Amino acid sequence: MRIQSGIKVIVNGRIFGGPLPLICLPLVAKDRSALLLQAAESIRLNPDLLEWRIDAYDQVQDISGCLTALDALKAAMESMPLIFTCRSHTEGGFRILSQEVRLELITAAIGSGGVDIVDIEMGNAPSFVEAVRQAARTNGAKLILSYHNFETTPDEDFIHDQLVKARDMGADIAKLAVMPKDYADVLTLLGATLKARTRTVNIPIVTMAMGPEGGLTRVAGGLFGSDLTFAMGSEASAPGQIPIEALRQAMTVLYR
Repeated sequence: MRIQSGIKVIVNGRIFGGPLPLICLPLVAKDRSALLLQAAESIRLNPDLLEWRIDAYDQVQDISGCLTALDALKAAMESMPLIFTCRSHTEGGFRILSQEVRLELITAAIGSGGVDIVDIEMGNAPSFVEAVRQAARTNGAKLILSYHNFETTPDEDFIHDQLVKARDMGADIAKLAVMPKDYADVLTLLGATLKARTRTVNIPIVTMAMGPEGGLTRVAGGLFGSDLTFAMGSEASAPGQIPIEALRQAMTVLYR
């Protein structure tokens, strides 16, 4: 039986840290019509939640237009939770945006009431993180604080300490993604996840190793303490994501 989180985060009936890891599909469309089409296709695949990677959106600097698109997206999703992410280009974002634009967009989206969960990087300036944290608290959104390394896998202590840091910075959910060079790196990620879950971090955790070697963590990471996995619908948002049908079939065998 998998080890559950000490503190559960419940969003529209979906339990982060509960008996089963949740499955999320990313939306990486470039325009509004493609966004709504991608959302409809993803919803038919019955994930637990969707993530809008708005940094992939061509009109991302048109904040008013983004909010209109967000309203339409949320209407199409009904009660399904949405993670809103404008990823920094330094941690895998699709385009370079100024921090001022990112902060204005993220806080406006949260303030619109259309964001259930917001994901930002721990590496942002403390003032940036605090502004988003306060907006999330004021508007009832949950906060993911994340760390991404697309080059390598740090050692177990570093990974563990990043998850602790996210908790200490006020995250509702701590997230970390790394790039393995080999399967030993995958074991490092899983070991750090298990250590955090069983010893130090009582909030929900999301961890993954990317790329081909990291596929194991997307399927079995929940057994070590990861509470959410990202699958592929029509498009992937990161290397190594597995099509949702195959992921769900594999998880059915593991999580009984």
